[in-house]
Amino acid sequence: MATDRAFLDYIVEQAALGDALTFKRMFGEYGLYVDGKVVAFVCDNSLFIKAAEATRHLTADLPMRPPYPGAKDYPVADELIDDSDALRNLLLATERALPAAKPKPPKKRARKTVS
Repeated sequence: MATDRAFLDYIVEQAALGDALTFKRMFGEYGLYVDGKVVAFVCDNSLFIKAAEATRHLTADLPMRPPYPGAKDYPVADELIDDSDALRNLLLATERALPAAKPKPPKKRARKTVS
């Protein structure tokens, strides 16, 4: 089952992070980014938070399950979606706890051949 766009839009609205929170399609579902760092996945109309040691106290009571078959278990934050403050705090804490994204190597430009 794919995620409903309305569900994703609701999460973004509830988090109230403005332009700091973005999303991209990933593997048929969505990745949530805070300031360019992937902090969560939205799969099958559920919110899966990336686990980090520094946020373990915030996710300790959340259920765990894989976002897709074969994946490791992630904390599922569905119960926090209606609580804007808790959701925003968890997303921001996760962003702070995760390392910066590795820069992508520059794309190689094709050489022009001169005839």
